[in-house]
Amino acid sequence: MRPFILILGLCLLSFSNGHTQAADKLRPPIPELPFAALEESGFNKDSIKNLLRSINDTPPRDFRGLVVIKNNQLVIEEYFNTFWRNSIHDIRSAGKSVTALLLGIALKEGLVQNVEEDVYSFFSKHKYPSLNEDYKQIKIKHLLSMSSGLDADSDSSQAIGHAVNWIARADWRAYLLAVPLSSKPGKKWVYADINPLLIAAIIEEKSGMSLKDYAQKKLFGPLGIEQFYWYTNAAHQTGAAGNLYLSTLDFAKLGLLVVNEGRWANTQIIDPDYIKNLSEETFDVSDNNPYGDAYGMLWYKSQRTFGGKKINYLFASGNGGNHLIVIPEKEMVIALTSSAYGQGYGHRRSYNIMSKILAALE
Repeated sequence: MRPFILILGLCLLSFSNGHTQAADKLRPPIPELPFAALEESGFNKDSIKNLLRSINDTPPRDFRGLVVIKNNQLVIEEYFNTFWRNSIHDIRSAGKSVTALLLGIALKEGLVQNVEEDVYSFFSKHKYPSLNEDYKQIKIKHLLSMSSGLDADSDSSQAIGHAVNWIARADWRAYLLAVPLSSKPGKKWVYADINPLLIAAIIEEKSGMSLKDYAQKKLFGPLGIEQFYWYTNAAHQTGAAGNLYLSTLDFAKLGLLVVNEGRWANTQIIDPDYIKNLSEETFDVSDNNPYGDAYGMLWYKSQRTFGGKKINYLFASGNGGNHLIVIPEKEMVIALTSSAYGQGYGHRRSYNIMSKILAALE
C-alpha cells in the first residue's frame, strides 16, 4: 500500500503547486465548464502564480479551495492543504444565499406567488396552534432582507428567536412560528438565522419535501452537484441558515447560475428578474460589515476599486472566509472555501485573495 499512498499524496500536492493547468486524473473535464488559460481570460499569469504561491506559503493551513470562472470557462481551480475537488466544506452562512436561490425556484414553480405574501398565510392554525398572529404583518420580502422585526438577533443569545433556543430540537417549526415581533417589519436590519429558516419552512410546507431534498431535485441535481450535506432534523426540516457542505467547485457553480441570470445550460431554473433583484439595495450595512455595502435578498452587495478599476459585485458570506463572489459585469465568479471558523482573519484573507485576483485582470 505504501507506493499507492505516496502516489496519491503527490497527486494531492500537485493541486496547489501554483499552476492552473488543464484537467488531471483528479480533476476530469466538466462538459459545462471548459478549461481556459489565464492569459486567454484576461489575467496576468505571473500575478496569479504569485498569489497561489503566497497562499501555499502562508500559515495557518486552513485555506481550502479557490475556483474562478469567467465567461463560462473554468480559469482557476486550485486546492490546498490536502483538500481536493471532491472535498466538501461547511460554507456556514453562505448557505443563506443558497436558500434565496431556492425561493426563486419556488416562485417560478408557483409554490409561492410573490414576495409580498405574508408568512402567516402559509401555515394552518390548526396544524400549528402556536402560530403567532404577528406573522400576518411579516412578508416574505422582510425575511429576505433580514427586516422581519422578530425578536431574534444572531448577536444576542437573549433573543427569543436566537438559534441557541431551537437548533437542537428534533422539530423546531412550532417554536419558530411562536416567536413574537420586537419591532415593526421592514424598518430595521437585524441579522438573524430565523429569517431564512422561515423561508425554508414555507418551501417545505408547500412542497411537502425537506429543503435539502427540494434542493437536490430542483437545484443541485440540474447543476450536476452530486455530493453535499445539509443538516436536516428528525422532522425533515433543513437548517437553511447554514449547515450546508459543498465542494468549492460546486459552490462556484451556484455563482455561475447567478451570473447567467438563473439559466444553466439550456434550462431556465430561476426567472431572470428574480436574479436581478438579488442585488437590489435594501439596507445599508456598511457600518456593520467592512466588506459589504448593502444587503438585499440574503446576499450582500459592494462596490470596490481593484487595480484602478471600480467593480460592482454581490456575494454570499460564511463564517471562516467562505465567500462566493459574483461579478455580473465581468461574467465572473470567485469561490473561496476556508475553515478559519470564528477567526477574524478568515474574512480578511478571502477578501485579500479576491482583491488580488481582480487586480490581476488586464
